[in-house]
Amino acid sequence: MSHKNKYNQNSPPGFIVAGVQSRSGKTTITMALMSALKNAGINIAPFKAGPDYLDPAWHQAICSRPSYNLDTFMVGSQECRTLFQQKRDNAIGVVEGVMGLFDGKSGVGGPGSTADLAKTLGLPVLLVINARGMAGSIVPLINGFVAAANGFSIAGIVANMVGSQSHAKLLDDLLCDNGLPPLVAWLPRQEDMQLKERHLGLIFPEEHPDTPWEKLGDDLNIDIEKLLSCVANTTQKPQDITPALASAKLLSGRQIAVAKDHAFRFIYPANLEWLENTGGDIHFFSPLAGDELPRNSQALWLPGGYPELFAKELSLSSSWPSIRNFAKNGGPVLAECGGMMAIGETLGDHDGKSWPMGALLPIHTKMTPKLAGLGYRLELSGVRGHEFHHSKRDATTLPQAFNLQRGDGGVQRQNIRASYVHWYFPSMPEICAKWLT
Repeated sequence: MSHKNKYNQNSPPGFIVAGVQSRSGKTTITMALMSALKNAGINIAPFKAGPDYLDPAWHQAICSRPSYNLDTFMVGSQECRTLFQQKRDNAIGVVEGVMGLFDGKSGVGGPGSTADLAKTLGLPVLLVINARGMAGSIVPLINGFVAAANGFSIAGIVANMVGSQSHAKLLDDLLCDNGLPPLVAWLPRQEDMQLKERHLGLIFPEEHPDTPWEKLGDDLNIDIEKLLSCVANTTQKPQDITPALASAKLLSGRQIAVAKDHAFRFIYPANLEWLENTGGDIHFFSPLAGDELPRNSQALWLPGGYPELFAKELSLSSSWPSIRNFAKNGGPVLAECGGMMAIGETLGDHDGKSWPMGALLPIHTKMTPKLAGLGYRLELSGVRGHEFHHSKRDATTLPQAFNLQRGDGGVQRQNIRASYVHWYFPSMPEICAKWLT
């Protein structure tokens, strides 16, 4: 019997891949699991815990379908349950966690944490450990995590950086002898398989010449039957899902221009769907390619991305005249992080060279060697988002665009709103619609 047929008969909704801590190998293991399950003929739907753009791009490369963000703080518990139910579409949902299992906005397993998401969705956790140099210490480590798992279950362990087959057997025997969740998969030590990164995390899949996800699934030692059985036996009933209200047509018939290319690509799939569900008519264009703003545009959204990597091309872009003309004539502009950097006067790259940009705002930004801003952001209107950047904006006398107790309130110039915050539009539809009207 194929795995696919077995799955159809015994359909666990999915599981969450969580780490003991950041950099435990959670992303590598998640991709390996996705690849292995897909190669076995099992239909999977990818998800990512937390406000992340890079890991979902790898998920999509492997699974050939969008990976949706789930976050009990930014997205909200109710919306997380709804998204998981709708986007899973009868497949096994594989959710990559964020940071360590109990790390979140605050406390131990609080809002925004992988643990809180597991409770919200009623999903079991596969806990990833870095097993390099580990033997008996695995027992107190896993004991502690199992004891702290309140409201959800740790179904199995996945070991990363395992030295050998005998090392894996030793770990599995120790877990079984002590009544702990079993070892369901392990990945051997492979220094050459480390995924390349830049300052905001992993590079995008197409930038990696070796397409490593194809190899990761082959290198993962996995007992799929055991994994599916553990997941099915520890799945809990999620909290009740309230039927979603029909989206108000807040942007009915409104043409929204969205910058989308290699410089502007930090876009939550749910934000695009929200624009469409509220009646917006999305038209993509590429400032890197020098596209003019689509004709009849009634609003412009410039998402974040990596403008610093394409500063020369953007400085020469023939898109800017049409964008400046749009703003000058009163068109609403929402610019997020990299989008904000691109519409300032200049952008200083990592080499210290300053490049002229779109000049819609009298600001100057430059890249910094260290992290300059990180964390969830909450606008007093209720809109939620996230800030994460390695650049700084100079001082300006322009008023703030957003009212935040913490984080970058941004700048506003007439109809232009810009800041370092990436907003999650469905968190407060009425307000976000006003920013685009």
